[in-house]
Amino acid sequence: MSSKKSIFFVEDDLSFGAVLKSYLEICNFSITWLTDGKHAVNAFREGSFDLCLLDVMLPNLDGFSIGREIRSMNVRIPIIYLTAKSLKEDILEGYRLGADDYIVKPFDADVLIYKIAVLLKRAEGEQGNTNHLYSIGKYIFDSRLREIKIDGTKQLLSPKEAALLQLLCEHRNELLPREMALKKIWGDDGYFTTRSMDVFITKLRKFFKDDPSVEIRNIHGSGFIMTYNN
Repeated sequence: MSSKKSIFFVEDDLSFGAVLKSYLEICNFSITWLTDGKHAVNAFREGSFDLCLLDVMLPNLDGFSIGREIRSMNVRIPIIYLTAKSLKEDILEGYRLGADDYIVKPFDADVLIYKIAVLLKRAEGEQGNTNHLYSIGKYIFDSRLREIKIDGTKQLLSPKEAALLQLLCEHRNELLPREMALKKIWGDDGYFTTRSMDVFITKLRKFFKDDPSVEIRNIHGSGFIMTYNN
């Protein structure tokens, strides 16, 4: 690797954590290691990371809760959960919250390194292939700056508004499944997040009200389709 990738690592087992941290550093990763879930969310917010490695069973705040908060801040960062549990319900919960992988302890460290490498490569590919400028009818949407421009005026979007609009643009003229959007952006597809996304869709429609060619259609029970002229 030409430069070190930064891993956000939360693990309360001091012996296991120290060994894994050392091994990851030997493999040329930069590691930020926390042992208490209570401080994890703020630490993630204040840093810059390429991948998250989260133990599920943690004091004060469990790994699933941390993952949910991380997803609300960064919808694309890869997340791997580590756990001693092999229950189907726990594994499904991890994936439901947007996990990219789930590893049950004990595991082979070389397998973990391989999984990390695959996820980082995929994330780099998605970033490299993602166009950040979209021509939407009369509007220009800059997903990096989270701005919609028309006739010299700008509309600044919130992080979730921009993430949702980018997903709609990436699925232009195709169905964007409701569940996919909820998991990627909110990390949850429950009732209240579903209602929240509907509010965001309504706000996006208002942003494009000056161009009738821009349409975000609700496909009942399935998701949304965005259409527009270039």
